[in-house]
Amino acid sequence: MKLISWNVNGIRACVQKGFLDFFNEVDADIFCIQESKLQEGQINLELEGYHQYWNYAEKKGYSGTAIFTKKEPISVYYGLGIEEHDREGRVITLEFEDFYMITVYTPNSQNGLARLDYRMKWEEDFKNYLKNLEKTKPVIVCGDLNVAHKEIDLKNPTTNRKNAGFTDEEREKFTELLNAGFIDTFRYFYPDTKGIYSWWSYRFNARKNNAGWRIDYFITSESLKDRLESAKIHTEILGSDHCPVELIIK
Repeated sequence: MKLISWNVNGIRACVQKGFLDFFNEVDADIFCIQESKLQEGQINLELEGYHQYWNYAEKKGYSGTAIFTKKEPISVYYGLGIEEHDREGRVITLEFEDFYMITVYTPNSQNGLARLDYRMKWEEDFKNYLKNLEKTKPVIVCGDLNVAHKEIDLKNPTTNRKNAGFTDEEREKFTELLNAGFIDTFRYFYPDTKGIYSWWSYRFNARKNNAGWRIDYFITSESLKDRLESAKIHTEILGSDHCPVELIIK
């Protein structure tokens, strides 16, 4: 089973830059996107053979997620069930026979860490949400988690130490999530691989110089460990400031 996740940074713009070419070529069983940046009715994506599920932010042109899946899920759930978190279209959960599939676009702590306190509350509530689902069946989580976990996960750790996405607080929350029984699948296969990133700033020729961050993930329940086959980051795919990430699972 092939799973893909991509922060498209505006699906309408991404479609103009080759989204459908990659979508058709990769032929994923489940394809998740983050930062769709649109409202209902603003795009008509013809994805033959796929069921589509969209979660839109109340604010226009902001945030938003979607999941495209070949197999119809048993149930679909939008958000975390917590009003303060559910206005921005950040989470979709699909229930399948033997796992839950969740796409997430984690809130950014923003310049000057203006939203760090909110982010900390989000992290705690999201972790509790996953642990609650896990009581029923294993979970697979993918998306832009807006954190580079370790120094190996970004090009310039020293200069970014207190910036959004690499604060001690955010990194600690990610550690707590893994310690709660989850696997960072890319690091499971490539514990020491350097220089592979999933996001690059549009400024300073960052992508050309590979001055990036690995902030897009597939995280799974520990109980799925024996089913993990491979993980990949498609650094060659353009169309967004992020590139797609992949998980193949038995």
